[in-house]
Amino acid sequence: MNKMKLILGIILFGSLWGFSETILGTYLHNTSLPAGSIMTGVFAVGLMTISRVLYKQRGMQLGMGLVAGALRLFNPCGTCFICSAIAIMAEGLIFELIWYKLSLDLTELKKTTMSVSMGIIASYGCFVGGYIVTQILTPLSQSAGFHIENLIVFIPQILARGVPAALIGGIVVPAALMSKKIDIASVKDKIYYPLTATVSAACWIIVILNAIFILKVI
Repeated sequence: MNKMKLILGIILFGSLWGFSETILGTYLHNTSLPAGSIMTGVFAVGLMTISRVLYKQRGMQLGMGLVAGALRLFNPCGTCFICSAIAIMAEGLIFELIWYKLSLDLTELKKTTMSVSMGIIASYGCFVGGYIVTQILTPLSQSAGFHIENLIVFIPQILARGVPAALIGGIVVPAALMSKKIDIASVKDKIYYPLTATVSAACWIIVILNAIFILKVI
């Protein structure tokens, strides 16, 4: 695949992920719904799965996590935006590790049982792993110091919270695999480049304007 197309793909899907985490995530956190599980199972794992199917490139999802995490940092609203950014970046890395051994054409996931299982494993792993990473890195980033005993106390709670994300992932990943029918390489450059650039820019502009508006109101 053309390197420029891949880079723009990383920016596009990372921006969509960051946009969903910032705009939709903030809204969901104000409801009684399991916001973290929905954001991980639907948007994080869903978008990373679609990008893996379309571009067939290892390392892309880590790049997406970095872009999405950076966009989350540009919107200092909500509870602990630094925690959210760290979790997003960690999820990108964890997804890469879980999917690393799979072939690029994902033939192993042709069977529904396999795709559902991978959805459960990926979503649970990303949620729990991302949560644990934030518990370690957030105190360090704020010079508060990390104490292992503080993490151990919350491990059972963290493991339990990952169950809804796993169930959601078991549905989302098989659905995302249906994007195999789309041939991204066949999209003409004159359509691909302007479209990806426009959508990516729109995500960043909306998030930044939303942050400015909220900060002015506060």
